Amino acid sequence: MAEADEELAHADVLELFQAALARLVRDPLLCDLPPQVTPEEIGSQVALEYGQAMTVRVCKADGESMRERSGRRAAGSGRRGRARGNAGAESGAAPAAVVVVQNATVLDLKKALRRHVQLRQARRGGVQHLSWRYIWRTYHLTYGGEKLADDGKKLRE
Repeated sequence: MAEADEELAHADVLELFQAALARLVRDPLLCDLPPQVTPEEIGSQVALEYGQAMTVRVCKADGESMRERSGRRAAGSGRRGRARGNAGAESGAAPAAVVVVQNATVLDLKKALRRHVQLRQARRGGVQHLSWRYIWRTYHLTYGGEKLADDGKKLRE
């Protein structure tokens, strides 16, 4: 009997938490976030507002964005910029926006891109597992025609 009360209480707390998050996302600074927002996404948006992070736009080399399908090829760009590379996507859509800290490295960008794609896939019910080892061995990120091969290099360099 006590377990049923705990489960009900947990469900009530979860419902209250989701309602509070929904109210929080209606804030003008956070209105770009999805309804099922994660704490990481909120933190990234706040960091953007305080100038502690930057937005990297990712699109394919042929100018298409990586909106629908992921895992083929990727290209990253600097702050609010846009670079071309391959990312496997839908034609005509806006580039995917990935948030990284100001002093991020190429490896940080790869990890952020991975989190972005996994979250998007989970929300849309797409493929849940991608071989990121295969993706990074086969394809690469570029910016301004330069291959971003050194994982330790800062994006701002």
